[in-house]
Amino acid sequence: TLMHEFYYLAAQGYVVGFSNPRGGAGYGEDHARAIDGDWGNNDYADVMAFADLMAARDYVDTSRMGITGGSYGGFITNWVIGHTDRFKAAVTQRSVSNMISMWGVSDINLFIQHNIARDIAPFEDIERYWRQSPIAHIGNATTPTLVIHSEQDLRCHQEQGEQVYIALKKLGVPTELVLFPESPHGLSRTGRTDRRIARLEHIARWFNTYM
Repeated sequence: TLMHEFYYLAAQGYVVGFSNPRGGAGYGEDHARAIDGDWGNNDYADVMAFADLMAARDYVDTSRMGITGGSYGGFITNWVIGHTDRFKAAVTQRSVSNMISMWGVSDINLFIQHNIARDIAPFEDIERYWRQSPIAHIGNATTPTLVIHSEQDLRCHQEQGEQVYIALKKLGVPTELVLFPESPHGLSRTGRTDRRIARLEHIARWFNTYM
C-alpha cells in the first residue's frame, strides 16, 4: 500500500529502504513467530543485513545512513542505537524501550506478555524481560536520536519514549523529545492533519541536521 512517509522523505532527496525482518507479517507463521521470546536477535540481524543490502547500492552514501521506525519499528530503532554506531541519525517513534515497565499498561498487554515471555509475568522472570529491553543496552548509544511520542498512546505509554530521551541526555548524545498532545498511537495514520504534517517536518529536520 501507499506509505506517504516514504514518498515525503524521497522528496527530500533521501533513498528510502523498507524491510520486513523476522517477526513481521506477510511471510507466514514461522516468519512471524521467529522472534517469540527473543526480541532483538533474529530481527536485529535481519535489519542489519538489509542495511548491508542498501549500502551495496552505488547510489547510497554509506557515511550518511539513518534509521527510523514506529511502534515495533521504534523498538528496533532503540535496539539498533544500543548495538551499533553505524547510523548517522535515528528517529524513534511511539516506541517500546523497557519491557518491564511496559507490562500491565499497554492495551495489548497479553500479546506482549505472550510474545516476550510465553505468558510469564516480569515478577516471575524479570531477567527475561530486561534482556529484551532496548533500554538495557542504551548505554552504548552514540547516534543522534529524535524521540517522537504521543501523549495519549495506549499501546506504548509515553514513558517508553521518555526513558530513551532521558538516557540519551545523561549519555550526552544529541537528542530531542517531541510529544504530541491529544494524539494516539496511530498519529502518523489517523492523527489530526496539522500534527501529522508537523511530525513529518520534525523527522526531515532531524535527518537534514545530522545526515
